[in-house]
This record gives sequence, C-alpha cells and structure tokens, in this order.
Amino acid sequence: MAIKIEILEKNKDTIKFSVEGISPSFANSLRRIMISEIPTMAIEWVDFKKNDSAMYDEILAHRLGLIPLTFDKKAYKLPEECREASVKDSQCYAKLKLKKKGPCTVYSGDLESDDESVKPVFDKIPIVKLFEGEELELVAYARLGYGKEHIKWQAAIAAYSIDDKGKVTFEVESCSGLKPEEIVLEALEIFEKKLEEFSSKISKLK
Repeated sequence: MAIKIEILEKNKDTIKFSVEGISPSFANSLRRIMISEIPTMAIEWVDFKKNDSAMYDEILAHRLGLIPLTFDKKAYKLPEECREASVKDSQCYAKLKLKKKGPCTVYSGDLESDDESVKPVFDKIPIVKLFEGEELELVAYARLGYGKEHIKWQAAIAAYSIDDKGKVTFEVESCSGLKPEEIVLEALEIFEKKLEEFSSKISKLK
C-alpha cells in the first residue's frame, strides 16, 4: 500500500497530519523520536553572582532550565562532538546573562544572550519576583541535549490516533525552539539512520 500524507492543520506551534499506509509500530517509533531524540537547546549550568530573592538558587536554576530557547542548529554541537564539552567551548555552550534589581518581576525576556540566535521562545515567562532592594545577577550556560536525558530538552508534545480503517493521525506541538514541521522531518531522518544502522549490523551476521 502506498503511503498517503495529508496536512490537516498547521500553525506556528502545531501541526496535525494524517498518514495512510504505515503500521502502529512505525507511528509509535516516530512519536517517541519526536519526544526524546531530537536535540534542542536548554540551560544546563547557572553561576549565581547575587541572589537576594526568596527563592533558592537550585529552584531558580531549575526554572531557567525549563525556558525553551531558539538556536542555530548549524552553530552548536552536542557535548560528545565538542572539543572540550565545557562552558568555555562556544561551539558547545551559549552564554546568557541576567541582572535585575527590585521591585520587579523577572521574566525570561530579561535574559541577555551573547548569541542573538539563542534566546527565549517566549519573553513573558515569569522567573521570580524581586522586592524592594533585592537583586538577582547570574550567568547561565545553555547546550544541546535530548529529551531522553531531561525533559527540558524535549522537542515536542506528540500524540497519534488510529481509526478503524488504519489511518494514523498525528498531532505535534513544539515545546522547544524548533518549528513543528522541523521536528517531524528531523524525526524521520533519525528513524532512517536507525534503520540503516540496523540493516548494516544484520548484514554483518550473514
């Protein structure tokens, strides 16, 4: 049976499409790749210079890590591909700074990046509230990672359903700096590479 694909809905953050001619196992494999195996950018390390807020450093670092970031896929490498895999390696880590004094609410848009391609997807994600006289100053370091490593690197929320005729309908919502169609296409490329590697290993057994 020939594979038939139809785009049902599409906007900046989500895509919905149907596929005929694929098995449930193929659909599930594709969904899992979209969720856990597509590299995205997220903050990993935070160096606090000053934190007078009521929130502990660890909690603030966790919040910062969950802020989705845009990034240039060609400019950064995964840690295992970097020369040093340290915060000093500009091909591995992007640096973002934040300095605010209360009274104010600190938002994701207050992060200032050394690389204009790396910035929060949304500017109005609240981080912490500072009262009169309180200060927050930090340097954050972001790198590429996988959703299977930590949820902060999850590229998308993906689900599918199958009707009684076997047609599979996917719904993919980006929760990262990637467009939904980019996520689908990259997932297919990763799946193809996995099949090629599997085929190569099987052929060596003959």
